Amino acid sequence: MQKIISAGIIVFRRTREGIKFLILYHGRNYWNFPKGKVESEERSWQAALREVREETGLKSTEIRFVGGFKTYERFMYSRGKDKIFKIVILYLAETRQPRITVSHEHEGYGWFTFGEAKKVLSKYRESMNILQRAYDFLHPLRERGRLRRPRGMTEGHHQMKSTS
Repeated sequence: MQKIISAGIIVFRRTREGIKFLILYHGRNYWNFPKGKVESEERSWQAALREVREETGLKSTEIRFVGGFKTYERFMYSRGKDKIFKIVILYLAETRQPRITVSHEHEGYGWFTFGEAKKVLSKYRESMNILQRAYDFLHPLRERGRLRRPRGMTEGHHQMKSTS
């Protein structure tokens, strides 16, 4: 069985409409994050930066890694008679650069809010899970409407954020 390791970055930027995620269009209704194979001498984060540069035109000086976030996608597939085990390592990074120059491998791109991105990735469960992990990492519990005691509030006092 062949093993392939890829690396990429979930790129986001802050806008008036909230956080928007960069998703690349590969054609044939397939959207995904910028990523590609780790070459033999590379560390995964170096490969991720290289792939983002190649696929989006974003330079390493135009993105900032979000510390503490690293996630994995693992799956198997067949290529002819060969079985391939693939691991994708994904980091999270912010940019302020809205302009993207896609590579010849892609037909387009989009900046999507979380809700829009979920729809675009809906056919790919693992990509949706990764998007959810990134979104959750960027939005602490209190911002998602769950109970949390604010600093300075004592036991017995409760505050609930309205979901309406």
